[in-house]
Amino acid sequence: MEYDGTRAQSVDPASETGGVLAMTDKRHEISAEEVCILIPTLNEAATIGDVIDDFQELGYGNVVVIDGGSTDATREIANEHGAQVLTQSGEGKGQAVREAVSYIDVPYVLMLDGDGTYDPEDAETMLEPLSRGYEHVIGNRFADMDDDAMKALNGVGNRLINRSFRYIHGAAYEDILSGYRAFTVDSFDRLSLDSDGFTIETELAVECVKHGVETTVVPVSYSARPEDSETNLHPVKDGGTIILALYSLAKTNNPLFYFGSLGVGGIAAGGTIATYVLWRWLQYGVGHEILALVSAAAILLGVQLLMFGVLSDMLVTLHREQRRRLEQITRNARDQRPTTETDRAFEYEDEDGEQHDE
Repeated sequence: MEYDGTRAQSVDPASETGGVLAMTDKRHEISAEEVCILIPTLNEAATIGDVIDDFQELGYGNVVVIDGGSTDATREIANEHGAQVLTQSGEGKGQAVREAVSYIDVPYVLMLDGDGTYDPEDAETMLEPLSRGYEHVIGNRFADMDDDAMKALNGVGNRLINRSFRYIHGAAYEDILSGYRAFTVDSFDRLSLDSDGFTIETELAVECVKHGVETTVVPVSYSARPEDSETNLHPVKDGGTIILALYSLAKTNNPLFYFGSLGVGGIAAGGTIATYVLWRWLQYGVGHEILALVSAAAILLGVQLLMFGVLSDMLVTLHREQRRRLEQITRNARDQRPTTETDRAFEYEDEDGEQHDE
């Protein structure tokens, strides 16, 4: 699959210049030895062996499987097929990913689920943007999805969540719930992650926007889960958790939306109560002093939350601008650093005048 990558658009100016690496047309070729294939698993005995074999056939020998306490033979099969198997110390996919990345000693990670729904042949498509300076890559499942790969309810929920993410957090990542990710370990370490469950993909997307991580989206294939493989996802329960996570994470990434929506809710509730109190007084001459006080308190609280949201948004914007300038200074200092006498001491010229490092 040929694809030169489309940068996910963001309305946040800081995210457009975030990240220490600058975008370039020049490619740094990434070797298979520099990449770790990370596969979080939970009862994936039916598929994990084939997934590992497919990556090894493509030359990716560094495969790490972190298992969340499978009750089937997932760990044994993964070990037999040559993967390094870790058993996570906690619970949930998010905790598993954080723990596994802390063990990885290569600069690049390609992460996917072990259920056989993602195509290892897309590895090159996923890793190519990293060779050009991007730091996080999301595989868009909707670009090439089998008709029976996703239930109708799941499809509607995914699109609702993606649109909510774009509205709340201001970035068009197209498929924030995709489990197919490629990223640099350095960029991962800059993120503030504390999600333990299925909200890890959502948190990764939000943190990439928040910390200005250079992110792009590429098309990948997405197949139906094999019949003998059971999903660990609960659409309604997990979908609701993800929506709540999107809103909760806005507290530090988009405080104007978070506190503003609470403020508008308070003003609306207070206004509704005030309207009722006024109507009862005009219509029947009946006063409701307690309700009137509740109405005034709700409106006052709503106004204060709105003001707090505006101030918080100003602080977040200032922080991002300061970070952007610091990163720009760091890049300039690195690019303009002159060669020192110490650097020259490690170089010599041979008889033909060619320069070598000692």
